Amino acid sequence: MKSYATLNLNGDFRRAYARGKSFADPALVTYALKTRSGVCRMGITVSKKVGCAVERNRCKRVIRAAFRDCCEEITGGWDLVFVARGRTKYLKSTVIRKIMRRQLIQVGAIRGKSENVDMGR
Repeated sequence: MKSYATLNLNGDFRRAYARGKSFADPALVTYALKTRSGVCRMGITVSKKVGCAVERNRCKRVIRAAFRDCCEEITGGWDLVFVARGRTKYLKSTVIRKIMRRQLIQVGAIRGKSENVDMGR
């Protein structure tokens, strides 16, 4: 399993929002910023609009599990910020993984095999 670092600093999140490319889905928004370091860094944000603390924590767990499945395929250094939306709390990690993988292919973090991506939700 390929390791990844987490984004903790507010400046890192702001840089990804300002300079990164964004891809939106009703369940997940991805901000991706190419970096020179060879390390992939990931951060998750969930607004209070999504729900109570239990629901927000479930969203973070589901996104983290989906990212663990996708992170082996990511090439190069990236700062990735995933923003949970209202539908995220109702979906399982396998569905989020398909959405996440499709968005990472669009940004160029994952190469090839775009024909195997399932568009269903």
